[in-house]
Amino acid sequence: MIDLKGNPYYLDDTQQEWVAETLSSMTDDEKLEQLFCPLAFTNDPDALRGMLSKYKFGGLMFRPGDAASTQAGLNAVQESARIPLFLAANLEDGGNGIAETEGTYMGRQMLISATNDTNKAYELGKICGREGSAVGINWTFAPVVDIDNNFRNPITNVRTYGAEADQVLAMGRSYMKGANEEGMMVSIKHFPGDGVDDLDQHLATSVNSLTLDEWEATYGKIYRGLIADGAQAVMVGHIAMPAMEEYFDQKPCTTMIPATASSNIVNGYLRGVLGFNGLIITDASPMVGLLSATTRKSSVPGAIAAGCDMFLFSKDLDEDIQFMKDGFREGIITRERLDEAVTRILATKAALGLPEMKAGGKLVKTAADLAVLQCEEHLDWARECADMGVTMVKDTQKLLPLDSKKYPRVLMEILGDFPSNDRVYAQFEALLTKEGFQVEKYVPETFETIFNDSRVADFKNKYDLVIYIGNIENASNKTTARINWHTLFGAGNNIPWFVKEVPTMFISVGNPYHLYDVPMISTFVNGYCHSPYVIDAVVEKIMGRSVFKGVSPVDAFCGKEYLKFS
Repeated sequence: MIDLKGNPYYLDDTQQEWVAETLSSMTDDEKLEQLFCPLAFTNDPDALRGMLSKYKFGGLMFRPGDAASTQAGLNAVQESARIPLFLAANLEDGGNGIAETEGTYMGRQMLISATNDTNKAYELGKICGREGSAVGINWTFAPVVDIDNNFRNPITNVRTYGAEADQVLAMGRSYMKGANEEGMMVSIKHFPGDGVDDLDQHLATSVNSLTLDEWEATYGKIYRGLIADGAQAVMVGHIAMPAMEEYFDQKPCTTMIPATASSNIVNGYLRGVLGFNGLIITDASPMVGLLSATTRKSSVPGAIAAGCDMFLFSKDLDEDIQFMKDGFREGIITRERLDEAVTRILATKAALGLPEMKAGGKLVKTAADLAVLQCEEHLDWARECADMGVTMVKDTQKLLPLDSKKYPRVLMEILGDFPSNDRVYAQFEALLTKEGFQVEKYVPETFETIFNDSRVADFKNKYDLVIYIGNIENASNKTTARINWHTLFGAGNNIPWFVKEVPTMFISVGNPYHLYDVPMISTFVNGYCHSPYVIDAVVEKIMGRSVFKGVSPVDAFCGKEYLKFS
C-alpha cells in the first residue's frame, strides 16, 4: 500500500483524486512509457514535441546548455504533454547544471562542506532551485550523499560532502531544504552508497563491502535522516551490497548484483527496512555496471520488477521501450507492480503541484524568469563560499604569503586534459601577472631539453618559483583522477624533481588528494573546484590578503603521516 497522505507526498483529497483518475485513464502502453526518463539530446522544441507525440514519458533529463534555448525546449515539452513531466538536471554545483554559462557556479559539494557551514549547502540548494526552476527544471538529481571513504575512487571525490556521515547528512539536509523551498524536487543518491571501493559504475559494477552494522552507522544514518526529512526521491546506483543480499537470503552472496537489479536492496531494504515511501529511480541505465549484469532484455523490466519506479536514460530508446513492454506482457512486471510505480510517479507530480501549475499556465517559463541567473545575491553567496572553503593543506617550507619581488619569475603548469584548462590557466596567469609576477607557461615540447638535459644551475637561474595547478576533474568513465607526467625516464619532463632547488607549490582546483602523488611538494592548497570565485579566492590567500578558512572534509594526506611533514 502507498500512503499518499504521508511522507513524502502529503496529498489532499483533490490531489489523490487526480492521481486515481489519471491512472485509470491511461492505457498499458502509456503507463509503461511513463516509467522512462530518457536523456534529451536536444533543446529543439519541434524535436522534443516529436518525441512526446510518439511516447508519453514520465520525465526527461537535460544536460547543461544555453539558458534561453533550453528554456524554450522545456516549455515545448510541458505545453505538449497531457500529463506534466518531470524535467531533471544534475544541479549538484549550482545553476550551471542546466544553464552552462549563465548559471551560478556555486561550487562542488566538497567546497561547500569545507566551509564547515551548513548554511552554504542551504544556499546551494536555493541557487539550484531558483535557477533551475527559471529554466523549467523541477527535479534535481542531487544532493550526492555518498561518503568519500576511498581516496582512489575517481567518481565520488569532490562531488561528495566528505568522509564523515554526520557532515554529509547535515549538508545534504540543508541542500534539500533550500531546494524544496524553491519548489525543486531532490533525488538523494546513489543508494546504497558509493565511495567504499575505487570503481566507477560507468565502467563496472562497484561494491559497497560494509557490514550492515557499519552501513547503518554511516550510509544508513544519512538515508534514514533524509527520508525522515521528506526526501521525495532516491536514485539507486549500480552498486552491489553483499551484506544486504545476505540479510534477506541468509546465505553467502557470491554474485555481485547491482542494486538497480536487486529486489533485496530496493524493495527489501530501501522500501521495507528503511520504510521509504517515495519515488525510486535508477541511475543512468547505459552504464556498464548495469549492462554487464544480465541481458538488456532482462535488465530493463527487471529494474522495475525489483522495485524501481523509473528507468533513467536508454541504450536504444525504441528497443528499451519494447523490452519494457515485452517484460510486462511476459509477466516480469506484474500489473500490480506497474500500477504501483505509475501511482508513485503521478503522486509525486501531484505533490509538486504540477497539474495545477499546468492548468494555470505556470509551467511555461519566460525570458523574465531568467533574470535570476547569476543575480547579485547568488554571486555574493558563491564568492563567500569560495572565501570560506579554500583550504591550506600544508606549508611546511613557509613559502606563503608570496612576494613578487622575492619570487619574480614563475614557471606555471596546469595539470589535466580538460576543456576548462585554458580558462583556468588564463585566470591564474592574469591574476598573478597583475601581482607583479613574470609568468611563463609550461609547454611539454618546449621544456624537454630544459628539464632533461640542462644543468641544475640553468634551471635555478631561470626560475624563482614553480606553481602546479591541478585541474584534474573527477569525471565519468575515468578509472583514476591521478596525475600523468610528461616523461619517459628518470627526472622526466615535468615531474617536480627540483623542489629542493626552486620553491614549488601545488594548487588543486579538482581532486583534493594530489599530495599522494607529489609528496615532495611542501606547500599545498585545495580549492576543490575551478569556479572563477575559487581562483580569485586562492590568489587572495596565497598573497596574504585573506586568511585560509577552509576545513578539509576529507583526509588530504590519504592516511600517510609522512605527507604532513615533508
